[in-house]
Amino acid sequence: MNRIGRMAAIAAALLGIGSAVAAEPIKIGASMAMTGSVAGIGKQILVALQIWRDDVNAKGGLLGRPVELITYDDQSNASNVPGIYTKLIDIDKVDLLIGPYATNMVAPVIPIIMQANRMTVGILANSANNEFHYPRYFSMNVTGPEPERSYSTGFFELAKAQNPAPQTIALLGADAEFGRNAIEGARKNIKDYGLKVVYDQNYPPTTADFAPIMRAVQAAKPDIVFVAAYPPDSVGVVRAAAEIGLDTKMFGGTLIGLGITNVQVQLGPLMNGMVNSAIFLPAKSLMTPVVAQLAEKYQAAAKGQGIDPLGYSFPPFGYAAGQVLAAAVTATGSLDQDKLSDYLHSHPVATVVGDITFGKDGEWTKSRRLFAQFRHVSPNDVDQFRNTDHMEVVWPPELKTADMVYPYSEAKK
Repeated sequence: MNRIGRMAAIAAALLGIGSAVAAEPIKIGASMAMTGSVAGIGKQILVALQIWRDDVNAKGGLLGRPVELITYDDQSNASNVPGIYTKLIDIDKVDLLIGPYATNMVAPVIPIIMQANRMTVGILANSANNEFHYPRYFSMNVTGPEPERSYSTGFFELAKAQNPAPQTIALLGADAEFGRNAIEGARKNIKDYGLKVVYDQNYPPTTADFAPIMRAVQAAKPDIVFVAAYPPDSVGVVRAAAEIGLDTKMFGGTLIGLGITNVQVQLGPLMNGMVNSAIFLPAKSLMTPVVAQLAEKYQAAAKGQGIDPLGYSFPPFGYAAGQVLAAAVTATGSLDQDKLSDYLHSHPVATVVGDITFGKDGEWTKSRRLFAQFRHVSPNDVDQFRNTDHMEVVWPPELKTADMVYPYSEAKK
C-alpha cells in the first residue's frame, strides 16, 4: 500500500472511531413481568417494545443514535421493582425509562424516579400517581382524568340504561393496588348511580379457590356483580361463577385476564354474557392500518414464544409508550428529563392508539375505555377472537358494535 493509501486507511479508521462514538446507543431501561401472575401481559408488552425499537432503528434511531433496550424481569413482584429501577439508573446509566407494567409494580417505582429526578411512561397502571402528583410521570393507559372511576363508569352506564334499572350490587376485588383502586372507583360511581351495596369484599392475591367467595356473593342476591381481578384471579372467578350457577342480572367488571387470548380460549363459553372492561379491541372502528401492521409484526414475533398469539389488546400500549418517548426526544432534540416532561405536558402525541394529551398526574385528558360483552363464544377456537363478533363493544355509544343483551341469564345463552 502506498503512502496515500495508508493515509486514506488511517483517515477511514479515525472516521470510523468518530462515528462509533457519535453512534453510542440511547439506552432505555424497563422492568417487565416475564414470570409470575401478570407475565401473560408483560411478555406481550416487551415484544411490542422490541418491535418499536427495531422500527425506530430502521429509520436511523433517535438523535442519530441507535436505541438499545435494557430490561429485567420483575417477576410480577412489586418488591423487586425499586431495586431494578435503582440499578437501571445508577449502574446501567440508562438515558430514559419506560414502565413498569401494571399498577402494583408502577406505584412503588414512582418514589425511586422522584428521588433521581427522572421521568417514565408507566404502562397500564391505575391511579399510580394520584398520591405523589409527580410531574415527570406519564401514564400509558386509557383511564383519563378520573382513573379510578373509569374502570367501572361504562359498566354502570350500561346498568342504568336497563328497564327496570338494577338496584343492588356486589363488589369483589383483589386486595392489591390495582384491585383496591378499581373498587374504590366503583364505590365512588355507586354513589352517583344510587345503587345499594349488598356485598363488598377484597380477597387475598394468593386466593386459589373462589367457589366459597362466589357462593357468598350469590347469597347476597345482588342485581349486578362487579369484579376487579388480575389474570389468574379472572380465571378463578369465572370458573367459580359457572360452578355455582351465578344468578344475577349483569356480571363482569374489569377482569384483566379476559383480555388475553390464551385465557379467552381456555375459558371459552364460560365467559358468555359477561360485560368486561377493555382497553383495545379488533373492532373496525379501532383497527387502523397502523394498528393492523403492528398486529401483523407482533403475531409473527409471537410464534413459538408461548404468549398471546393475537396481541390486539396490550401490545399497542407498549408500542405507544415508546412512541411517546420518541416524540418528546425528537421534538426537543434532547434527553433532558425536564424538557421531555414539559413537552409531553404541553403537546399532543400521535401514537398507534390515537392522539394522546397528558393532563393532571400524567393521566390522559380523555378516557377511552371500552366495555365489551362476550357472545356465543365457542370452546378452543383462537380465530373467533380476530374480530369483535364474539366480544361486541357495547360502550361507549360512539364505538359500540352491538347493544348489550340483558339480563345475564339471557346473554350467556
